[in-house]
Amino acid sequence: MAEYGSFDYESYQDQQSIQHFLESLREGFAKGKITLSTGTDAIVLEPKDLLNFRMKAKKKESRSKLELKISWKEGMIESTKEKLKIGSSIND
Repeated sequence: MAEYGSFDYESYQDQQSIQHFLESLREGFAKGKITLSTGTDAIVLEPKDLLNFRMKAKKKESRSKLELKISWKEGMIESTKEKLKIGSSIND
């Protein structure tokens, strides 16, 4: 695996598969090391310091979209005071 590079993956998955991917990401963040791979491509990420978290959601007619973006660079020390809440309903 190269020290620098990019990784891109897209597919249709059922909800259980997405839950598994998200749980694997959670574990990777907890350990400080995330490995992403397919049969032909791989990358290892090591999140540390403060992470920039961005979430966007859209709903239009029969289509919905949820985008998550997490980025970081070494030496980031500022934090945001506004808290994000995530739940299964508006009232959570």
